[in-house]
Amino acid sequence: MFNTIRALATGALALAALSCQVALAEEPILIKFSHVVADSTPKGQGALLFKKLVEERLEGKVKVEVYPNSTLYGDANELDALRNNEVQLLAPSLAKFDQYTKQLQVFDLPFLFDDLEAVNRFQKRAKGRQLLRSMEAHDIAGLAYWHNGMKQLSATRALHVPTDAKGLNFRIQPSAVLESQFSVIGANSQKLPFSEVFDALKSGKVQGAENPWSNIYSKKLHEVQPFISETNHGVLDYMLVSNSRFWYSIPHQVRTELEAIIDEVTYAVNKQAEADNQADRQRIIDSGRSQVISLTPEQRQAWRDAMRPVWAQFEDQIGKDVIKAAQTVNRKHRE
Repeated sequence: MFNTIRALATGALALAALSCQVALAEEPILIKFSHVVADSTPKGQGALLFKKLVEERLEGKVKVEVYPNSTLYGDANELDALRNNEVQLLAPSLAKFDQYTKQLQVFDLPFLFDDLEAVNRFQKRAKGRQLLRSMEAHDIAGLAYWHNGMKQLSATRALHVPTDAKGLNFRIQPSAVLESQFSVIGANSQKLPFSEVFDALKSGKVQGAENPWSNIYSKKLHEVQPFISETNHGVLDYMLVSNSRFWYSIPHQVRTELEAIIDEVTYAVNKQAEADNQADRQRIIDSGRSQVISLTPEQRQAWRDAMRPVWAQFEDQIGKDVIKAAQTVNRKHRE
């Protein structure tokens, strides 16, 4: 009799355990997507589109929660949170990954890419795709590149040639490449969070900055920067990343569907970013608050020549092969 009771009890426990496992298995995979900008930005819209498409196509399998404006994690701690799997998706600026890989510094090299189309070609080719996997040893899996746009130089004085920038103090993101970029033309630089840039420019703490048109307009930097030189000297991009252990633990079929959605969202984000930059460039001109300076081909070449030594300075860190691959995507390949 006791054996019968024991068998029944064991069976009941096994059934309960199985039921628990089934219940757990039926729980949707939770993806927390944290970012530091507003919902209205291309990145913010991309996060919301990702959530929408996932919940339409993977209903019951995957749930997405979006946390904009640093409401979950901010610039300072979001990557630590990702590596600890406290958040599953981020899209930080490429300059933020410096401590995990030096290869991504290629995107900070001045005048390496002729235009955004060249950036697109590089990111789609083998070396660009390889860079997405360059941080997996640190539990960071790159999933896609999202554009913000090509950078322009703004300042309190007109910048036509490199010597015009001498002595000015420019705000930069934390990046040794960007620090060197300004040093080689006799300018200074100061690392500041983006949220502090307007006040720093207004107060004179810094006299210049580098940003895409959409950043300049959305943060009203043109109201405190009387001159903007259309240099297109670098690219400000994001990388959509996940915790690699989390990402590769997702069942293959579900992960494949998520990757297809990411491709679709990436196309939409990049298209919107370019449209925003063109529209905001015109809004800045129409405002009359800042003079937009178009460089002649000779002036642009002077900037490129002045900043070119930065490439050699970081060649060993980034890799000669990576820089070479980036050079070859320009329509007119130049050594």
